[in-house]
Amino acid sequence: MKPRLLALTAALALSVSTIALAQTAPVERREIGNQILENVPVADPAIREGLARYQNARSAAFQDWAADGGMLIVTRFGNTNQIHKVAGPGADRSQLTFHDEPVSGVHTLPTGEILFSKDTGGDEWFQLFVRDASGKETQLTEPGTRNQSPAWSGDGKVLVWSRAAKGSANYDIVLRDPSAPGGRQVIFQGDGQVSPIDVSPDGKTVLLGRYFSIGQSKRWLLDVATGKTTELNPTKGKIAYDGGVFTPGGKSVLMLSDEGSDFMRLVEFDLATGKKVLVSGERPWDVEDFKLSADGRVLAYVVNEDGYSKLVVQDFRTRRALPQPELPGGVVSNLAFSADGSKIGFSLATPTTSSDAWSLDVASGQVTRWTASELGGLDPAALVAPALVRFPSFDKRSIPAFVYKPKLAAGQKAPVIIDIHGGPEGQSRPVFNAFHQHTVAELGAAVIVTNVRGSSGYGKTYLDLDNAEKREDSVKDIGALLDWIKTQPDLDPNRVVVYGQSYGGYMSLAVMTHYSDRLAGGVERYGISNFVSFLKNTEAYRRDLRRVEYGDERDPKMLKAFETISPLNNVSRITKPMLVMQGWNDPRVPKSESDQVVEKLREKGVPTWYVQFKDEGHGFLKKVNNDRRREVETQFLEKVLGTGAGQ
Repeated sequence: MKPRLLALTAALALSVSTIALAQTAPVERREIGNQILENVPVADPAIREGLARYQNARSAAFQDWAADGGMLIVTRFGNTNQIHKVAGPGADRSQLTFHDEPVSGVHTLPTGEILFSKDTGGDEWFQLFVRDASGKETQLTEPGTRNQSPAWSGDGKVLVWSRAAKGSANYDIVLRDPSAPGGRQVIFQGDGQVSPIDVSPDGKTVLLGRYFSIGQSKRWLLDVATGKTTELNPTKGKIAYDGGVFTPGGKSVLMLSDEGSDFMRLVEFDLATGKKVLVSGERPWDVEDFKLSADGRVLAYVVNEDGYSKLVVQDFRTRRALPQPELPGGVVSNLAFSADGSKIGFSLATPTTSSDAWSLDVASGQVTRWTASELGGLDPAALVAPALVRFPSFDKRSIPAFVYKPKLAAGQKAPVIIDIHGGPEGQSRPVFNAFHQHTVAELGAAVIVTNVRGSSGYGKTYLDLDNAEKREDSVKDIGALLDWIKTQPDLDPNRVVVYGQSYGGYMSLAVMTHYSDRLAGGVERYGISNFVSFLKNTEAYRRDLRRVEYGDERDPKMLKAFETISPLNNVSRITKPMLVMQGWNDPRVPKSESDQVVEKLREKGVPTWYVQFKDEGHGFLKKVNNDRRREVETQFLEKVLGTGAGQ
């Protein structure tokens, strides 16, 4: 790696101000457009140049089949992801939407219209739009509301979605109705996070779901005309469901369920008799996605096997296996059948190839790649695939992790980045990650991507191991990982950085409070610094859901636990540099969580860089901001790991 010098003279061309805060040193602040950088040195241009190939790598996410048989994908050619159409395998990507904000949730309606979702500045107050064949876009939803989970009947005459208002934790079910005021009417007033899952073939019944937590949900049948609901599979026990679809004729429903199992399985529920039939068989892994062809003949589902996807295709009526696809090891998502049921579209990402759109021919099992996203000039052969390892934790439990390692000369030891996912019920998967590849190739550091206890994908027993008062057991898993690193001959235990976003940001802070003496520094993006203030200030539609996972601060016992474990109350234990990043419009982890921990870190004399984006929310979705984020991360990592100039 070439040495770099900090181009301090470039600071003369930028607006720099000194702000007096309650801290041991003044804050150097720069504003560049919507970006605010505090205590961040001006970067050597070589850093951005070195990042360019990685940051310019593109991806394409399959969304749905277009009305004419092409594919609708989401990809980025400018600053944000937009809808494009691909007429056939290898064809050009034709851009259909041109918004400053990224679009998501793209579907082709039976009417031929394209339905999509968009928020403002990452605020997650999503609005739904339809685009007709002429390109005209119409907003279906009411400004100032949050709209999600659209579902529709086979003929498209019934279109419903869920809607929440500011300050409310309840979602209503709204019907598209051109004759009603505003073109919509409320057909059901919900309690909590209620969403439509599917609409029956005749349009008379909506399959409703209510999400209580990742470990509990319920399903009802809603009569569109009367608003009457009937619970499906009523039980006193806790069951987690995911997805759901009416079979042709509307006599049964297919759903994912963990009833009677540690894992999610695909089950068919007979609506007349209540009989349940296991469709996917017994597996020691979660079924995580499925689709049924419109004629009910072919079923496709995805199994999550230790983070890797397995796509299974079978005749739904006979349960006979159809020709199975041979896919590269990676992650499959966004399944959708073509209108005639002959093909399945999906996205596929691997550790060394970014996400692209693919199709599977049902009859032959042949897979076809429709898009080949550019890797920004990177050599695919030089990219690193991770090794899947397991290390023992404090209670002898085995913890999985993906390890990316650089090429080293004999006797060398690589510095280490520990990357912890968000959620907390998320799962790190083997997909292309520009940060991981750049860190390995350009910084010469290993990246360990962990799935500590509480991660999804390993069964509900593992999922529940960090709930409420057991929260810091997942932090102890990272302590065990630090022990494991010391046993590895090619890893340097004296140069380790902890890194995470969202819940992973909390984990980064918490790990720094427990193991600061064993770390070189920490990076946290929009993480929870105090559980009590977080639960008070997170958006109302999330608050009760988060209480189920983290614990209820209104319970004196839990409040005491929060006071004990919240990183803000333990900042005095952090002795190594920190980098904190935050979007101003984040509805999940509000900016106040980052503001308060940065202030406290500086009061304690901890060197702290703080980067803010005025036009982002929970995650940085605009390329210009992600480029800045990666530039600053590289500066910070070089400094604390001693891989940059002058170290």
